[in-house]
Amino acid sequence: MSGSDNPYQGSFGTQMTGSASFGGQPASTASGPNDLIPDDLIRETTTAAFTRDVLEASRQQPVLVDFWAPWCGPCKQLTPVIEKVVREAAGRVKLVKMNIDDHPSIAGQLGIQSIPAVIAFIDGRPVDGFMGAVPESQIKEFIDRIAGPAADNGKAEIESVLADAKALIDAGDAQNAAGLYGAVLQADPENAAAVAGMIECMIALGQVAEARQALSGLPEALAGEAAVAAVSKKLDQIEEARKLGDPAALERQLALDPDDHAARLKLAKLRNVEGDRTAAAEHLLTIMKRDRSFEDDGARRELLSFFEVWGPKDPATIAARRKLSSILFS
Repeated sequence: MSGSDNPYQGSFGTQMTGSASFGGQPASTASGPNDLIPDDLIRETTTAAFTRDVLEASRQQPVLVDFWAPWCGPCKQLTPVIEKVVREAAGRVKLVKMNIDDHPSIAGQLGIQSIPAVIAFIDGRPVDGFMGAVPESQIKEFIDRIAGPAADNGKAEIESVLADAKALIDAGDAQNAAGLYGAVLQADPENAAAVAGMIECMIALGQVAEARQALSGLPEALAGEAAVAAVSKKLDQIEEARKLGDPAALERQLALDPDDHAARLKLAKLRNVEGDRTAAAEHLLTIMKRDRSFEDDGARRELLSFFEVWGPKDPATIAARRKLSSILFS
């Protein structure tokens, strides 16, 4: 989903904004659940269409068959309730209604003697059922028993929004990414991925002091989450790099003395915070090739620290880890 059409689009949670004001416009009002349900979830059937509508359809998903008649009072009580529950089930089951006055043979074959009667079909055969105008709660329990419990759509929605936010920040759009992360935090204030993403956005927008303040105010358990710890380490690297001098001057030092490992280590740290991960890794790998004892194998330790921030799936991590292995085990 895009940032413009998802329900979590909004402003930052105030606990993470610092002095900035981020976020996009709120999403338009979402449609009700029934607006998203296909019309064919509930249909009338006939004797001729029963094979198609029930037996064949039940091979794809459970089908509830409601046997009813126009003169049946309890049938009229059950109809709006079961239709409501089926729609709320959002596709986990279908409901097929059969008027036994017009089509008595199927009910007769199934031995139905009292209506309303609801029979569940799975894989072309009846597996369970109930009779009478039962309460809504019992219908929900019946559907859960037949089709399994409903998925946690809220959790799935948050995961989708987090993916959208990460795509935005990876594309350099930290401001809109922050809007998504902030909205997730409003729904789930201790979501570690959203906290880490929000701080990542602050860093990208130059709000280093605000990012540090946000980190310092986190509960210990949340601060220890891997995603939050990684962005905290990234902030450490940025703050350290500010003290390392001019990268152009360090390049000149290396041109004069390629074995100036101290200059090369500083340059690796600077290239890392600039976002040139390949160059950062190459400088550290070069130190390792030439002098593993430098600063007690400090280049390797620094590279592992980079990996923690970049993440195991980052292409730069994968490429550098491969080269690191060849150095360590050659």
